[in-house]
Amino acid sequence: MKKIFPIIVTFVTVLLASVSALGQQPTTTATASAARPQFRTPPRIISPEILPDNKVSFRVYAKDATKITVSGEWQDGPNSTEALVRNDTGLFTLTLGPLKPELYGYTFNVDGARTIDPNNVQVRRDGTRYASFFIIPGIESDLYVQKPGVPHGNVSKVWYNSPVLGMDRRVYVYTPAGYEKGNQKYPVFYLLHGAGGDEDAWTNMGRAAQIMDNLIARGKAKPMIVVMTNGNANQAGAPNDVTDVTLQGDAMAAYQKLAGKFEAHLVKDLVPFIENNYKVITGKDNRAIAGLSMGGMQTQTITNDNPGMFSYVGVFSMGIMNFGPQNQDAAKLDQERETKIEALKNSGCKLYWIGVGKDDFLYQSVVKLRSTLDKHNFKYTYRESSGGHTWTNWRIYLSEFAPQLF
Repeated sequence: MKKIFPIIVTFVTVLLASVSALGQQPTTTATASAARPQFRTPPRIISPEILPDNKVSFRVYAKDATKITVSGEWQDGPNSTEALVRNDTGLFTLTLGPLKPELYGYTFNVDGARTIDPNNVQVRRDGTRYASFFIIPGIESDLYVQKPGVPHGNVSKVWYNSPVLGMDRRVYVYTPAGYEKGNQKYPVFYLLHGAGGDEDAWTNMGRAAQIMDNLIARGKAKPMIVVMTNGNANQAGAPNDVTDVTLQGDAMAAYQKLAGKFEAHLVKDLVPFIENNYKVITGKDNRAIAGLSMGGMQTQTITNDNPGMFSYVGVFSMGIMNFGPQNQDAAKLDQERETKIEALKNSGCKLYWIGVGKDDFLYQSVVKLRSTLDKHNFKYTYRESSGGHTWTNWRIYLSEFAPQLF
């Protein structure tokens, strides 16, 4: 007992001290606040807020700013702006509209500095240009929205080797819902972007995955694989992910310096890669190709140089234009092109689809393309829309072109 007693006394002492501590009054809120200031979450700012009547409210809190404007795709042009109004707390607001159902990109200008909306998580990238965006719901924009209950395909970022360009390159491949589970084979649609864009453009700006999911689910388009590679021959992949391999700078200048290289690589490298690694149906009747702007020019070059390779051709916002040295023989180039167009017509092309906006700065090049096709009695489908050289039109063209394939 004498050996155990000190241990018992110590235990009782600690226990009484603990009970005494439990009986004390807790620290008051005022005392706690004085010791550590209470953290307060700032109130959430909703921007943009789409109202029931399709009006849109923008809000930016910038207490030190003096002027904020918004520039968006609903306006007349890229230089059009509308000013937000500041209140006494530093909150800038603007409500405009109503707007027609569509996907709209926009940016703010804060005291001369261009920026995205800090309160909007929906951001898109077109090359080196970033913008916030929102979608006004409605029939016209219904294909652009990911819908619950609709079977979704997958978009994979895949690397392939291009001996023609001397590098590994990245391609986005859309496979329709159910692709992984069965042995079914699919036709392939090669979809090209424009100057300044990259392999990310059609999924990011063009909503290609959502459009294809919804068209296929509604029975308006056949299940297909969509291949979206980088159309800049100097790039292995999108510059925000991959460092340029050879040339830096303007995409069109790079295209001109490497003229013909991208087109040759698509035929000799990319198509074989897809057909060797995916469950596809081969042959020209199961291949389609289309592109916008620069991609429309590349589409013409590829199909003119390879008649009988693609039965479905789409040219968006691009016609016939001559690039290269100033001393080139334009008449000779035109004659060579017409010979190739005649061969393409005789190859059994099932669909040649042309789309352009009435205000597109390349409208006259499309007039020249149509005149050349008419000269050869080459049947084509022509779609003239309102507006200019914009993704608003290119999403529409994809939505109308894809249902006519295969």
